[in-house]
Amino acid sequence: MAAIEEELTLLGSVGSPFVIKVEIALKLKGIEYKYVEEKLGNLSETLLNYNPIYRMVPVLVHKGKPISESRLILEYIDETWNQNPILSSDPYQRALDRFWSKFIDDKCVVPAAKTIFIPDEKEREKAIEELYEALQFLENELKDKFFGGDKIGFVDIDALFIPLFQEVAEKQLFTSDKFPKLHKWSQDFYNHPVVKETMPSKEQQFAYFKARAASLAAPSK
Repeated sequence: MAAIEEELTLLGSVGSPFVIKVEIALKLKGIEYKYVEEKLGNLSETLLNYNPIYRMVPVLVHKGKPISESRLILEYIDETWNQNPILSSDPYQRALDRFWSKFIDDKCVVPAAKTIFIPDEKEREKAIEELYEALQFLENELKDKFFGGDKIGFVDIDALFIPLFQEVAEKQLFTSDKFPKLHKWSQDFYNHPVVKETMPSKEQQFAYFKARAASLAAPSK
């Protein structure tokens, strides 16, 4: 990794997919950073001061200035360090990247989470239908090895939620028969050296989701 002169710190929690996204982007660009672990349900005063509105990880602190929300952090990283871009240089394609990133967050992550965490069977079935409809749009959109072409890009990083949920929950959210391009993409993505190096163990990911659910259920202070 190339050294950088600016002080760069990432506040995160092991297993958080939002934090994983930021780490993948930093490593793809070869940017050195300091990692500070935060405990869900017992966040540090430092994090609460940096992110008082949402009170969650990740927070990237660059030269003493905090940036929160993983998608915004990814854009900041790409605009600050030019090497190995994850967003297209073409304005129209950048707009499409942002569109599909938001689509994944709104139309894929939410129903995928419901299929895992909602106990009501009818609600889970409804969520699966919503997820399949959204995944079909992504299946049709995937034209190359990755959404970013022949290398991992902005949309690929954001889409890590899809195979991650499938891995953690041990549920076949998508199969090679139903979504062949997405299935192949997920294998190529997870086998990328940077992704393999960054991805925590299945046990760590499950522990994060369990702690996250507990923190959301706890009364706010």
